[in-house]
Amino acid sequence: MQLERIREPVAEDLRGIDRVIIGRLASDVVLVNQVSQYIIGAGGKRLRPLSVVLAARACGYRGDQHQVAAAIIEFIHTATLLHDDVVDGSDLRRGRETANHVFGNEASVLVGDYLYSRAFQMMIDLGDLRIQEVMANATNTIAEGEVLQLMNAHDPDTTEQRYLDVIYRKTAKLFEAGAQVAAIVAGAPPEIEAAMAAYGRHLGTAFQLVDDSLDYSADKAELGKNIGDDLAEGKPTLPLIYAMANSAPEDTARLRQIVHDGGLDELDTVTRAIESSGGLQYTARLARREADLAIDALGRLPESAYLGSLRALADFAVGRSY
Repeated sequence: MQLERIREPVAEDLRGIDRVIIGRLASDVVLVNQVSQYIIGAGGKRLRPLSVVLAARACGYRGDQHQVAAAIIEFIHTATLLHDDVVDGSDLRRGRETANHVFGNEASVLVGDYLYSRAFQMMIDLGDLRIQEVMANATNTIAEGEVLQLMNAHDPDTTEQRYLDVIYRKTAKLFEAGAQVAAIVAGAPPEIEAAMAAYGRHLGTAFQLVDDSLDYSADKAELGKNIGDDLAEGKPTLPLIYAMANSAPEDTARLRQIVHDGGLDELDTVTRAIESSGGLQYTARLARREADLAIDALGRLPESAYLGSLRALADFAVGRSY
């Protein structure tokens, strides 16, 4: 199912999220407005806020506070993008120059901080300590994931488990928190809240596994960012970790040195090794398994168009090419 059809049951909610984002981005500081509008205006798939409003509606929610919750998730995600691009030295995202490339590192970091603090102001407005607890824990976990990823950089001994721990913290945790907060907003019972958290966790893991595969297999124009960015930054993601563990000894030694050195000079060598070892296929199988676990977690919810879109969203996460 195409993303447009997945969005159909919550089309009005998505417009509501846009209104919340526009309203809450406003600042008296001109540069804050410029940078935040630049990065938010870049668009993107917005799967995180989409999953929030779908989850809330699937839990039977009939109000509009879930739109605020979804905007909170998008603000936190955007803040992490601003910070990530500075740390990674990235110059392209979503098909155009990164904010740090346009406005400078200092402005990007500080506006990222602004978006974080604005998100927590909005949490206060929701008036639920459980939401604040979930989101405070999530943002702390995300920060830990950033540090763990930094520790893994240029380390050819990074294991699959260390990699999975990073993507849980950096990516899956925010999906998990968003779906859990949606259930809280909807007043769902504890077992449904736990099920929605599991859905988000598995969805986010599947999404990131595919993202890391696309870094070695996608078309640059379609992906919207540079191919091989992870390799350039010395980040050993699963396709490469698998190739290092399943190649001939002499090839493994070369791959380890490439990870240690970073850069794109050996991108073709790495891509060939990943393809010949089956690294992309292995990563795809793990992503499919996570998507299936996400769908399984929805078993307690009543049938609805929203539930159908949640299932389709899990399938989209692993079937996409961008």
